[in-house]
Amino acid sequence: MLRLQRAVDGFSKAIAGLTAVLMLLMLVNIFYDVIMRYFFRSSSIGMQELEWHLFAAMFLLGIASTLQAEGHVRVDIIYDKLSSRKRAWIDSLGVVFFLFPFCGLIAWYGYDFALESYNLGETSGDPGGLPYRWIIKSMIPISAICLAISGLGMLLKNLIQLRNTA
Repeated sequence: MLRLQRAVDGFSKAIAGLTAVLMLLMLVNIFYDVIMRYFFRSSSIGMQELEWHLFAAMFLLGIASTLQAEGHVRVDIIYDKLSSRKRAWIDSLGVVFFLFPFCGLIAWYGYDFALESYNLGETSGDPGGLPYRWIIKSMIPISAICLAISGLGMLLKNLIQLRNTA
């Protein structure tokens, strides 16, 4: 079980690395867009759309690595006063009863959302905008799957802790 937990955590850390790369790409894109707009009086709708595509992908994928790093929001005033065993139980139950069903719903409906965009050949409504709108829409179910995988890592970590403190 420990081996699987480490593999899942490795996956979440790889997602964090990808998120960092997306952030750098977004910053380069914004820098290029600002330079072109203010110094050369040239603007590209496609580059502007790419900014929010990169931001959306970075945000959606970053959720999984945030969970793995335990950077998610919770009521720390109460949580910090609990024993490590009680915290492990709360986290485990939260993953099983809240996180997994939520991820399942988002992945299920997000898949249909992206598939419909693909089948319609959806593109940007702006002239010069980006084609293949389904790519960014597919980030929704992908991020839900990544979050579920990170949740599995959290669950395994807590189960290992519960087994070791029994």
